[in-house]
Amino acid sequence: MNLTLPRLPEGQVLDVVRAPSHVLSASGSQVDPTHPLVVQLCADLVATMRVAPGCVGLAAPQVGVAGQAFCVDVSGHPKTRTSHGLIVLVNAEIVEASRNERGREGCMSVPDLTGDVKRATKIAVVGQLPLSGERVLITTDAFEARALQHEIDHCYGVLFLDRVTDAHAVYPRKNYLEPGDPLGP
Repeated sequence: MNLTLPRLPEGQVLDVVRAPSHVLSASGSQVDPTHPLVVQLCADLVATMRVAPGCVGLAAPQVGVAGQAFCVDVSGHPKTRTSHGLIVLVNAEIVEASRNERGREGCMSVPDLTGDVKRATKIAVVGQLPLSGERVLITTDAFEARALQHEIDHCYGVLFLDRVTDAHAVYPRKNYLEPGDPLGP
């Protein structure tokens, strides 16, 4: 069920922008998927995502570029039910969504918080592949659907904090293990 991507160049690890940076709240422009700078940006997004433990997606605004490009890879994540492997899209939009469900989300651009966000559990996304510009349709569900919606939101200047279910649905991120945790002391 993996998506066949064109071979991207080697990517460089970029710095991740943190809220409240303006680029995170600005709607990104559509980009030319065949332009060498966009292709390199996509490769850099993948490289940056891969070095961050637990990261399953990254969008161009998160590395300071106000453009509509992102990558997602939920394969190997314990919450994954459906996985298309590595997904890299530009100019993507959700064309169908159903069955909303609340779930916890975090973000590399908001490293100290998580929050409960209501998202569709089944979606269809149309976007273009970098390098070839080919338009593709991805239909997915569960955790992969949540990750895609999260990254598409970034491309339109929306953070997960903008979508939390209520004022009491934001939590400090737990970056340490406590007694009683499965891997804790």
